[in-house]
Amino acid sequence: MELCLEQVSKSFQDNRAVDDVSLRITPGVWGLLGANGAGKTTLMRMIAGILKPDKGRITYDGIRIDSLGEAYRDIFGYLPQEFGFYPEFTVRDYLEYMAALKGLKPGWSRRKIGELLETLTLEEVKNKKIVRLSGGMKRRVGIAQALLNEPEILILDEPTSGLDPGERVRFRNLLSEFAHDRIVLISTHIVPDVEYIAMKNAVMKDGKIIETGTTPELVKRMEGKVFSEKIPARALADYEKKLRIVNLKNEPDGDITIRYLGDRPETEDSVSEEPRLEDLYLWLFPQNTDGRKKEERGTKGGKRR
Repeated sequence: MELCLEQVSKSFQDNRAVDDVSLRITPGVWGLLGANGAGKTTLMRMIAGILKPDKGRITYDGIRIDSLGEAYRDIFGYLPQEFGFYPEFTVRDYLEYMAALKGLKPGWSRRKIGELLETLTLEEVKNKKIVRLSGGMKRRVGIAQALLNEPEILILDEPTSGLDPGERVRFRNLLSEFAHDRIVLISTHIVPDVEYIAMKNAVMKDGKIIETGTTPELVKRMEGKVFSEKIPARALADYEKKLRIVNLKNEPDGDITIRYLGDRPETEDSVSEEPRLEDLYLWLFPQNTDGRKKEERGTKGGKRR
């Protein structure tokens, strides 16, 4: 079982959204990491067969997916960033409708829908209209439809958007179990969603795959580049001007411990820290660091990771 992308490119007018991407995806959970606008969704849509590459080819077990046609759709599950539904659909109506579109047998699909309603904690809302559900519950309904046909290839675009922390943990555990002998590709900019469950990660930037590897392999590239220091709270603004601060933590004595990235320690009191996958992400996407700092400065009290 192997999904291969060979020199795949896609442009929209003068914008090259995906630029000469080659990737060999084998069974297990894969993370596709990148900032918004990196080209992840366009790449996902080509893998799903919704868009055709301008250049290159995508194959499954050596056969082009556009040649496989219906046979490919039968073994494929896809959760886009936004999925459509009729306003009058209840959760059960929608899943039954999607099961019919996928050509699933009624008896089998009823059992599978019941199983997914329970697994994704949707049983209590199965007769509610989707339009009246919270964002997190709508996302769970989308996840359920992607799993209906027990696909060999499951593609999930920002799957945990709107889920609370407990739901995200349960979802990650579900995917880990599901991916035992299947290909699961998760596109996300939320690093913890793939840090512990992904067998391998690909990092996408400006339409290109710029890094691939297991989480330990990628994290190793940040060794000697992550530091911390305890500073007075009043000095934070000065430190922000000269350091790439990625995390802040309030201390009981009123000081702040900062975690920053750099090629070398910038101050005498800096301590080298064990790197994480998030550190690599913020190193490769420095434009996200400013947003992180603003968000954390708005947090009052408690721990700032």
